[in-house]
Amino acid sequence: MGMGAVAATREDEEAKKMEAGDDTVGQKLDAGALFVLQSKGSWLHCGYHLTTSIVAPALLSLPFAFAALGWTAGIICLVIGAAVTFYSYNLISLVLEHHAAQGRRQLRFRDMATDILGPGWGKYYIGPIQFLVCFGAVIGCTLLAGQSLKAIYLLANPGGTIKLYVFVAIFGVFMMILAQLPSFHSLRHVNLISLLLCLAYSFCAVAGSIYLGNSDKALPKDYSISGDAQNRVFGVFNAIAIIATTYGNGIIPEIQATVAAPVTGKMFRGLCLCYAVVVTTFFSVAISGYWAVGNQAQGTLLSNFMVDGAAVIPKGLLLVTQLFTLLQLSAVGVVYLQPTNEVLEGLFSDAKQGQYAARNVVPRLVSRTVAVALATTVAAMLPFFGDMNSLIGAFGFLPLDFAVPALFYNVTFKPSKKGVVFWLNTTIAVVFSGLAVIASVAAVRQIALDAKTYKLFANV
Repeated sequence: MGMGAVAATREDEEAKKMEAGDDTVGQKLDAGALFVLQSKGSWLHCGYHLTTSIVAPALLSLPFAFAALGWTAGIICLVIGAAVTFYSYNLISLVLEHHAAQGRRQLRFRDMATDILGPGWGKYYIGPIQFLVCFGAVIGCTLLAGQSLKAIYLLANPGGTIKLYVFVAIFGVFMMILAQLPSFHSLRHVNLISLLLCLAYSFCAVAGSIYLGNSDKALPKDYSISGDAQNRVFGVFNAIAIIATTYGNGIIPEIQATVAAPVTGKMFRGLCLCYAVVVTTFFSVAISGYWAVGNQAQGTLLSNFMVDGAAVIPKGLLLVTQLFTLLQLSAVGVVYLQPTNEVLEGLFSDAKQGQYAARNVVPRLVSRTVAVALATTVAAMLPFFGDMNSLIGAFGFLPLDFAVPALFYNVTFKPSKKGVVFWLNTTIAVVFSGLAVIASVAAVRQIALDAKTYKLFANV
């Protein structure tokens, strides 16, 4: 029997063990892994999940990052971000496939860290950082969705007086309903729609940029980097953190866990689908947006499409762009809620009873509703959460998605220290760990500078 047949047989056995409730070390899987991380999906479903988790409305901030970097550095950083994350996500997938072939399929990021680096890494570093990043993304999506709802409201009713926190609360109620979808796999159709939506609002943003750039309402184009030397330096690292956060994922193992055995090669195909969308959207929005507004780029490109409350691109185009953005934010939010759902399910559900037994349905309904209510409250109360998300991105996405995969690969496969792979991985881990520290400092500085403008439940 060939090695490929042996690996496939092992993975089939692993799938049966998972269905029976046996995990990679012979212990019973908890309810979180059994119910939330069901392994039933195809590589296409994997691609939908990946695309939703990466190609999110955060990409509309890329022109703002370019404003701090300029044309050359901006494009270089965008290319490096795409190349390194594609490479790093494949490293994680290869490590996961290796352990699955050995009969130890890992379903969660903290499982990987515990198995590869030791229990302390999973319990005290990877687990908490991942939870912080993912729940922070849920809060950020809720806030952005509230802002999109408010923008749509003001387009339809200029001079309207409804406050931002009301729109945040409305979206929060919708998220409470969406959060009840029982498993990550059950989001596959939602995430297919999400993929189409991210393409739609990206193309709308490009069209809006081309219109604005050629309009007499456009400001004079200036591509110089503004500010004194200190602000420019910190601006560069803040821009790097924005780009890293835009490419960030943080849930690669959980996404691969949704794939039915045998898993070999499926993640790579899913990543190819995802990065076809990434390249199409990221580069087109970043380049067209920066071309249109130059160093006047605001935190999100959509803000540049309105001046003093009036649309400077066709109103219908802006309305549709905001609507597509709003709808996709609901999918992104519920995807990043999955690690929280998995933890809650493990705490409150009984793995010995069925997923839809009353004993499990009631705790699921209550716990997920409370989790979304908490995220909604924080988003409404702290509308400046974007600054904090920059810190979370620098402290979380940079190590999780850039540095840790290279470390996992080197520890698992032990490539020769005389070879290119070892030193490439080591360089990636060291460089991006250093960038994580510097970008975190830059994010803290930005929070300190903006703190005087912070106000609870502000109507921004």
